[in-house]
Parts: sequence; structure tokens; C-alpha cells
Amino acid sequence: MKYQLMNQSTAIVFILLGFSEYPELQVPLFLLFLTIYVVSVLENVGMIVIIKINPKLHTPMYFFLKHLSFVDFCYSTIVMPILLENLVVEDRSIAIKACITQFSFGIICVTTEMVMLAVMAYDRFVAICYPLLYTGSMSPKLCALLVTMAYSWGLISSIVLTYSLLVLSFCESKVINNFVCEYSVFLSASCSDKHFSEIMLFIFANLSVFCTLIIILTSYLLIFITILKMHSARGRYKAFSTCASHLTAVTIFYGTILFLYCIPNSKNSWLVVKVGSVFYIVVIPMLNPLIYSLRNKDVKETFRKFMDFKMISQ
Repeated sequence: MKYQLMNQSTAIVFILLGFSEYPELQVPLFLLFLTIYVVSVLENVGMIVIIKINPKLHTPMYFFLKHLSFVDFCYSTIVMPILLENLVVEDRSIAIKACITQFSFGIICVTTEMVMLAVMAYDRFVAICYPLLYTGSMSPKLCALLVTMAYSWGLISSIVLTYSLLVLSFCESKVINNFVCEYSVFLSASCSDKHFSEIMLFIFANLSVFCTLIIILTSYLLIFITILKMHSARGRYKAFSTCASHLTAVTIFYGTILFLYCIPNSKNSWLVVKVGSVFYIVVIPMLNPLIYSLRNKDVKETFRKFMDFKMISQ
């Protein structure tokens, strides 16, 4: 009997194997991922607070960074609780509707982050290539519009891709060799025609990845050309340092995505896929605040003052 999500309700579930094939690592992995999750939440929430309370950080770049931290916080919170639960319980089943809900919110976060990174690349392009026009060009109204565009595209992508899953039919419970509800999970478990779903995935995944990559690569190409034309070595260093953090974050984010998609789909690659997915889903939200704060004196100074205030108030 087929199960179609749009008009039926049944007990058919997915069983996320996660890292269950390594029982001796369950407790160490739980402690490791719990630590990473706690650190990630503290870092991203802390970054939002620091940017909010320090007037020096009320600039377009940190306005975008504040929203990037919010997206990373949301993504960690969507994925990590289920991952942690599956490391300590025997029953790793998850209802299909719950799995689709996780996927739907996850897509909003991932797609929004892609667009946000592209927006931040454009911001760096204007700041370095047209510094005299920067304040007027990157107005609060334009910044708000760009952030709204990022969230809107994330929401649109999520609605379309979620709908393309809701029309699929499922015949039985399925064991999934993964720890998160990704699109491939539903396609591999479906017993109906997947053509429409695969087309939607192809269109929206490529639009999101390649359009944002084109914006990022074009922005940095023009940035590097501008930097090379500078006569002062100090000026070149200062210009490069203003975009080094963002370039690092972009390289890690897109490098991990391209690495995962380039892995051959074979049984021998599942462990590599899981490790790559862990880095992409778990580690990157923790790294982003570190990448942007380590090189910024204002962020570190605000953090020290905030901690001093907390200690005095206690």
C-alpha cells in the first residue's frame, strides 16, 4: 500500500542510522557534538549581542554578519537535537512528516546562508572598489532589502522543494544511512515517480549554488584586480584584510558543499559523506563566528568589556 504525504497518515517511518555502526563511538561522539553545539550557540548568540551593543559595529558588513549568525544558530538548532538524541537512544526512527519538517527549515537556513554570503561579497566589493561611495551605496534601506531577499529566496526554495517531496509516495518504512533528513533520503525511500522532484531539486539547487558563486567569484575577481592596482603595500594589505575573513568562510562553506557533491555514490563513500556532512552541518556554524571575530579588534574588545561587566555584576 502506498503512502502519499499529502492525503494520508500512517505509521511509516524513516530510521536514521547515523553512526550506529560504530557503537563504541556513540558516547564520545555525543559528548563531542554536544560540546560543539553548545559552543556554536554561545558564539552565534554572542556575536549577535556584540554587534547589537557596539555602535562601532553598526555597519553593513556586521549587519549582514548578524543575520548570518542568526541563520547558523537556527540551522544548528534544527539539526543537532535529533543528531544528539540518535546517539543515545536505541529507537532511531523519525516520522516522515517530522523528517520533512526538519528538511524544510534546514533548506531555508542553507539557502539563506548562500545568498547572505553572496551579499557580503558584494558588500566587500563596494567597500574596496568604491570606498568613497560606500556609505551612500550601502544604505540601510538597501541592506534591509538584500537581507529580505536572502530570507525570501530561502523560503521560496523551501516551499517548492518541500512540495516536491509531499507529492511522493512511500510504500514502507526505510532504513536511511544518514543522520539528517536530506533530499536524497526521501528520493531513495520513495516508491513513486521521482522525475518532478528531481527536476525541482536540479533547478533550485543549481540556481542557488551557481548564481551565488558567480556573484562571489565576480566580486572577488574585481576586488583582486583593484588591490593589484594599488601602489601602497600597506593599502593592499589593509584592503585584503577587510575581506580575508569572508573569503575564508566562503571557501570553507562552498568547498565542503562541492566536496560532498563530487563524491561518487558508492557504499565505500558513505563514511566520507557522513564526515563531510558533519563538518558542513555541525562544524561550520561554530567556525563562522570565530573566523569573523579573531581578526577584529572591535569584536574582541566588546567581548572583553561584556565579560568584565558580567563578572562585576555577579
